[in-house]
Amino acid sequence: MPLNITPCNPYDARIGERELVRMPDGVSAFKVYFVSIVGRPHPERYEWDACPLTPGDFVDEFRQANWEGVGFVTAFPHITKVFRFAPNSEILLHVAAYSTQTGDRIDLNRQEGYVEFACYAEALLAADEYRYWAEADEVAPYLKQFSCADQSTVRSHTKLATYAADRP
Repeated sequence: MPLNITPCNPYDARIGERELVRMPDGVSAFKVYFVSIVGRPHPERYEWDACPLTPGDFVDEFRQANWEGVGFVTAFPHITKVFRFAPNSEILLHVAAYSTQTGDRIDLNRQEGYVEFACYAEALLAADEYRYWAEADEVAPYLKQFSCADQSTVRSHTKLATYAADRP
């Protein structure tokens, strides 16, 4: 059965502001990374500079939502993912997603039983964050380290379609 490949938008992500957000419970804390995808139509949907919601507004709303755990957040204007180290097995990373604008949860289940993990910027951040977590002896030093990743560009967003088209 051939792959069912659909068109994909280009991807040029910029990782901007970073902020440690401590939650009202006094235990939970998340490192927030604000990420924009530049160069797409409707920049207000993908770029923080064009979005009506400010990073400060986001932090206020995120804190009020009272997420539990320790981890990091990738906040795009259109989607936010909350990554936390599992309270029942801290070597695992849980992820939940919601619409940044509405707060509505987004189901990460995808076709054929797969689950969405991350876009390129999120994968870079997750690699750094997981390494910081693994190397830290305590939570405090982990919370002090932020990824230095600042840009992630996918050179070609059509290579899978081209590859499949070239196959007999």
